[in-house]
Parts: sequence; C-alpha cells; structure tokens
Amino acid sequence: MTPDPSPGLRWGILATGDIARIFTSDLRTAGLDVRAVGSRTSDGAEAFAAEFGIPRAHGSYAGLLADDDVDIVYVATPHPMHAENALEAIAHGKHVLVEKSFTLTGDQAETVRRAAEERGVLAMEAMWTRYLPHMVRIRELIAAGALGDIRAVQADHCQRLPSDPGHRLNALELGGGALLDLGVYPVSFVWDVLGAPTAISARGRLGETGADTEVATVFTHGSGAISTTLSSSRAAGPVSAHIIGTEGRIDIDGVWYSPTSFRLTRPDGEVAEEYTSEVEGRGMQYEALAAERIVREGGRDSDMLPLAESVAIMRALDEIRAQIGVHYPEES
Repeated sequence: MTPDPSPGLRWGILATGDIARIFTSDLRTAGLDVRAVGSRTSDGAEAFAAEFGIPRAHGSYAGLLADDDVDIVYVATPHPMHAENALEAIAHGKHVLVEKSFTLTGDQAETVRRAAEERGVLAMEAMWTRYLPHMVRIRELIAAGALGDIRAVQADHCQRLPSDPGHRLNALELGGGALLDLGVYPVSFVWDVLGAPTAISARGRLGETGADTEVATVFTHGSGAISTTLSSSRAAGPVSAHIIGTEGRIDIDGVWYSPTSFRLTRPDGEVAEEYTSEVEGRGMQYEALAAERIVREGGRDSDMLPLAESVAIMRALDEIRAQIGVHYPEES
C-alpha cells in the first residue's frame, strides 16, 4: 500500500522516456502534484502531458527548468546528461531527484553535491529500492540484531537486454554497459547493508562496442564481511539477493530490487518471518514521498541514501570500470 501523500512540492519531469513514464504514473498513484514536463520537442512534451494530465508542457528542458511553477525536477535523461541537467536545475533553485546511476562518474557526482549544498537545495539519487517497504523492514531486522554477525551478502541483476550495438545500453557515448544500468543496484544494496567497501575486486566481459556486458565484484567491508555482486545485460538471472549472518539469513525473492517478498530463516531452518510487499504501482512513489518529507522537515539530504554516499558509490563504479577496462569518451 502507498502511504498518504503530504501536500507540498510541485514536480517537473525532465525527459519523457520509459522510466519517466513509470515514475510519473507512480506519482499519480500517490496523489502527488505533477505540474510540468519538459522534452526535447513540443510534440513529445504535449503527448506526455496529455497522457498523465499534466497542465504545463515545455518543448525544451530549459523551458521546464525556468518554470516558476516547479519546485523539484525529476531528471530522467541518459547517464551522461544527469550532471548537466541536475546542475542546470540547481542553478534555477530547484530540488532534484536524479535517476540512477546518479551521474556518469564520481567527479561529476561530487560537482552536483557541492552545487546543491551551495544553493541550499535537495539533491537525491533516485535509487528507489532504498525506499521500498521490504527494504525498510530488512534494515529494521538488521538493526535489531536478527541476523547476528553478518558474514556475507550476495546480489545479482542479470537481464537479457538488447544486444544491438546502436542501442543506448551498448553505446559508450551514452554511458552504456551493464554496470551503470544494472550493476548499480546490487552495488548500492551491499553498501546499504555492510557500508563502504575497504577493498574492491572486479572482473568483467566487454561486448563489441567496448561496453561491459558482464561484471562481477567482490568487496571486503569494514566488519570483515564479504559481498559479491553479478550483473549481465546479455542473460537473464534469478535477480535475487541474500544476507547471511551467524543467527539467520534473509533471502529476498526476485525481483529483489522491486516490491517483493523475503524470508528470515534461522540456522536450523526455522522460518522466523515471512514478508510480502503490498505496493500500488511500481513503487517509485516512495522515493518521491521521501523527498517531499525531507524538504518539508527542512532537510537537504536523504537519510536513507545521503548524497555523500551516492558520490562514494559512483567513485566505486569508477574503480570497477578501471579494473575491467571500460572508459567513456568524456574521460579521454
């Protein structure tokens, strides 16, 4: 179920692709105020506005960002444009919720963080999984010591996606590759459970364009725990996740990063808790509701995913890419 919305921010949607469509649908499910949309063309903006009953349509991103009727902008463009779009929105005094991966590189993420801090606005990564009810419950169980000493975390995100070299997912100039589209989910998840890694080891496989098609990581964390992640854009996997502790384990069913179920199982096999999500829509409304709450309470940073952590995760993704040999044209 979706929590009751609180009156507040007027949303602007920047870009009109599939992810923007899902997000906007979930905003409508939650009863939030979607005030305007911006697209690269007037036709695209008007069609999107008509689909979702949005009162204002702008045929350019600049038009949306200059709209005084918008308080917060959801940035839904491809990765290489995230930093530029977020910085432009911040310069106009807008709060920003930026799709994952937050930017293309760690340096870009830090630039956005500093700009938001200087302007006094909220900048937040749209890692919607962090805000879902089943993840909130998992963090409660961990905090209560239900798993004992966590020894290992495993998560995969493997899908069979288009292999066309011209597709965005395979184009280095568009930030293509399994890591930034898929691998960011399990990397952020193990970070959430175990904190920042103290050591990173990665292996990868590159496709015809030089973009990564498979990436595996092994992290060591401050507690001594080990985490492993696997992502692939060429083959479908179970898309499950597991947290393994001395007093129990949590098995999150596929698709683990979306509203789903999990079980807490004791070492003797007893199932101590079964959880099933009851969520309307895709579940992206929870991150939007969190953004509204933060701003309403006078905050300028997420308590579930601080912006400094998003920056650190982007720097870890930089290190992973360096180890597997993936370099974007912007880095040349």
